[in-house]
Amino acid sequence: MKTDLQQDYQALQRALSQVGYFRRGTLLKRFMPCGKPGCACQGSPPRLHGPYYQWTRKVDGKTVTVRLTPEQADLLAGWIATGREMERIIAEMERLSLLATDRLLKELPPPVRKTPAERARARRAPKG
Repeated sequence: MKTDLQQDYQALQRALSQVGYFRRGTLLKRFMPCGKPGCACQGSPPRLHGPYYQWTRKVDGKTVTVRLTPEQADLLAGWIATGREMERIIAEMERLSLLATDRLLKELPPPVRKTPAERARARRAPKG
């Protein structure tokens, strides 16, 4: 009979196999001023331009930002959500795997320890 741990782990494996396309990063929706004198974005209160959509992520340790159309932003939002779900599944798989492997390790016999006399003889014995 399978343990609950095994069943939970296998359920996560099935969930992971269902993950579709994904992306990592952050999707931003921004409103910004343009800097032109007399523009409404410079008023009080300002009426900023936008929305502008940006996707930010790390590539080779550097932050890369890409401007997107609203349609691209909609697609990317779903892919980013899928990426976060995948990371959640993998983190839970890691947690369960640690529990299961700890249990398996505890089932093994403890290591045999040499007595001090055996260790001393081993140090004195010629090598080769």
